[in-house]
Amino acid sequence: MRVCVVGDELVAGLGDARGLGWIGRVMARTTTEDPIFVAELAVPGESTSGLSARWETEAQRRFGPHGDNRLVVGLGAQDLVEGLSLARSRLNLANVLDIASASRVSCFVVGPPPRPDVDSADAAALPALSRAFSDVCRRRHIPYVETHEPLRTHDQWHADVAAGDGRHPGQAGYGLLAWLVLHNGWHTWLGLPSDDG
Repeated sequence: MRVCVVGDELVAGLGDARGLGWIGRVMARTTTEDPIFVAELAVPGESTSGLSARWETEAQRRFGPHGDNRLVVGLGAQDLVEGLSLARSRLNLANVLDIASASRVSCFVVGPPPRPDVDSADAAALPALSRAFSDVCRRRHIPYVETHEPLRTHDQWHADVAAGDGRHPGQAGYGLLAWLVLHNGWHTWLGLPSDDG
C-alpha cells in the first residue's frame, strides 16, 4: 500500500517539537501486516487551488502501477486567507477527488482545524468552509474528518496554538488531530480492525 498525503504545513507537522505531526502519530497507531509507504507532500501556505494543480503529478511519481494507491488530503484555512469563494474551494476539492477516483485511488479527507487569526476575522467563515468540504466528500462517499467543530472550544488546542506561533499547534494539538483521524474512519478506510483505544 502506498499513501500520499497532500496539503499545507499542517501535513508536515510544522510546530511539533517531536517532528511527528498528526500523520506520524496516526501511523504509529496503524498496525498492518505489510509496511505502508507514506509520502508527506506538503506545501506551506497552500490553498486548494495550488493543491489541485500539483497533487496528481507529485503523487503519481510515488504510486505503484498495480498497487493499492491511496490519497489523504489535509485541508487548511489558506483558501480564506486568499479570498477564494466557497464555490471555488468546493470545485478544487471535487476536482482532486474525481481525478483520483477515476484513477482508482481511494481518498480520505481531513478538514481544516481552528486557526485563531482566521476565526477572529470572521467566526463563520472557517466552519462554512469545513461544511462545504464535508458536503463535497459526502456526495462522493469519501471519509471526511471534521476537525474545526470539535476543536473550536477545546482549551488544550487553543493553549497549544497560543504557546507556539499563534497559528499552528504543537505536540498536544497534533495529538488531538491524530485522535480525531483515528476515531473517524481511518482504520475502516484502510481495511483494518478498528482501534478505539
